[in-house]
Amino acid sequence: MTVVDTSIADRPRYDCRDAYVETLAELAHADHRIVGVVNDSVGSSKLNSFRKAFPDRLINVGIAEQDMVGVASGLANGGRIPFVSAASCFLTARALEQIKADVAYSNTNVKLCGMSPGVAYGELGPTHHSIEDIAWLRAIANLTVVVPADPIETAAALRWAAVVEGPVFIRVSRMSVPMIYPDDYEFQVGKAITVRAGNDVTLISNGTILWRALAAAEQLAAEGISARVLSMPTVKPLDVDAVVAAARETAGIVTAEEAVSGGGLGGAVAETVVQHHPARVSILGFPEFAPTGSAGYLLDRYGLSPAGIADAARRLVRTGN
Repeated sequence: MTVVDTSIADRPRYDCRDAYVETLAELAHADHRIVGVVNDSVGSSKLNSFRKAFPDRLINVGIAEQDMVGVASGLANGGRIPFVSAASCFLTARALEQIKADVAYSNTNVKLCGMSPGVAYGELGPTHHSIEDIAWLRAIANLTVVVPADPIETAAALRWAAVVEGPVFIRVSRMSVPMIYPDDYEFQVGKAITVRAGNDVTLISNGTILWRALAAAEQLAAEGISARVLSMPTVKPLDVDAVVAAARETAGIVTAEEAVSGGGLGGAVAETVVQHHPARVSILGFPEFAPTGSAGYLLDRYGLSPAGIADAARRLVRTGN
């Protein structure tokens, strides 16, 4: 895949929730088994149009996340394909036991869609930040974990999830992001995408941070540092071959994600490197409860801006730290 010459930072921005609801409606028109299940989050999930089109196929359980996942599991056992839509902080924290037992362990065909993840609810503070979700869901067996980077990838991941049998979690970004992928992009589970070639250092990212990693690579290129940028939409299963190749072929790896710095994408990459080809790895994420503040402020504060990612890459290339 080739990145166009215009800076990624200058492209228009889009809300991935729009692609989510459009694609869900498209899938529902094609397959009567598809239903939505929400926790009084119709508005924040942008599902008003879906409710109008399919009034009998959107089940609102109210503010009862455990029940929401349990209901979805029952619907799946009855032959439906439920897409659970809720703020990721509440879906994954409050209903973690149901996700583990009713969905993953029971291998039910439930699609969990974590809306407004990361620090999208910045001003609402740590109770509404969903930075732990990837780490604790990655620890649950039998659950595919997907973090799309733009509306095109969000739509592609949903189409894939609708036809694959089994439990899936998909993060659906609220923060606006530029388009990264072409219209004909097809999601492949467990496969990384080289969105920029490079041989000095590797940047591995996904979700809302991927475009920032690309912008960081642009900054580094101006200094003569060639950064490979790998998009890793599937945190579980991880593309081990792509990570090992990066460890072998470049001076080190920087991971950057809108999540905690332990146990998520960075943890998965570090575990892979340690087991297959030891290399220097710098993990960028949130090392603590992020404070109250705008999403942009929080990303900058913890080095998840283009400048912060570029700085981490420079340190790996120049000092090995």
